[in-house]
Amino acid sequence: MRQIVRTLMMTGALVSLAVPCFAARIVVEGSTTVLPIAQRAAEEYMDAHRDADISVRGGGSGVGIASLIEGTCDIANASRAIKDDELQKAASRGRAPKANVVAMDGIAVIVNNANSVTELSKKQLKDIFTGKITDWAQAGGSAGQIVAVSRDSASGTFEAFGELALDKAKVRKDALMQASNQAVASVVSKTPGAIGYVGLAYLNGVKALTIDGVDPSKETVLSKQYKLSRPLFMYTNGKPAGLAKDYLDFIQSPAGQKLVEEEGYVSIR
Repeated sequence: MRQIVRTLMMTGALVSLAVPCFAARIVVEGSTTVLPIAQRAAEEYMDAHRDADISVRGGGSGVGIASLIEGTCDIANASRAIKDDELQKAASRGRAPKANVVAMDGIAVIVNNANSVTELSKKQLKDIFTGKITDWAQAGGSAGQIVAVSRDSASGTFEAFGELALDKAKVRKDALMQASNQAVASVVSKTPGAIGYVGLAYLNGVKALTIDGVDPSKETVLSKQYKLSRPLFMYTNGKPAGLAKDYLDFIQSPAGQKLVEEEGYVSIR
């Protein structure tokens, strides 16, 4: 009998060795504004936890939230708060999105480095993006057509800019709609008459404007002096658990918030 038990134990051990050890895995999707934070944190986390597999992709806040509702991602990155109709759709599918704030950000208004304009009022900004102002001479600059560059409608930054800067007015029809912050910054950097808006992490190669006398910065975002400030979210289905919780805990920890600052955003600590 002892020999049989010993044989069974050895067989079990061999079977367990033959079964592959699958790593814990989560999918993070959504906002291109939050993307640099999510990617950097995932890399750092996986370096310290070799059994973890964190897949990060963009697509826009609306895409991420839709994926969370459909159950095809574990964390939805969003640069805006979830909408009422999205909450209703989630509830109808038995899901309960929970907001987890991971950073603060300012929506910087950017122009080409060759543009002489350094400051706009919020009213001028609204008039430019709604089509009332079409030439830089009307906004204190040299004569020249204004090329408005905007995020697309799936973007949380588009939604936040519409509320904070445009008072929910519609963006002008001739605006060049772009799929990411980087795309907006790229177009503006190559187009002398262009104006666009991006998160604070995307200011390389362009000039950020002062709005109503306030520059977009860590200090003005935290103090809320800069009127185009907003929190950045990572939504989970209910209270986060497992790898999703550990990953979010890391991002919200002092070490994670240091990464937030290094990526150009504003720490919540």
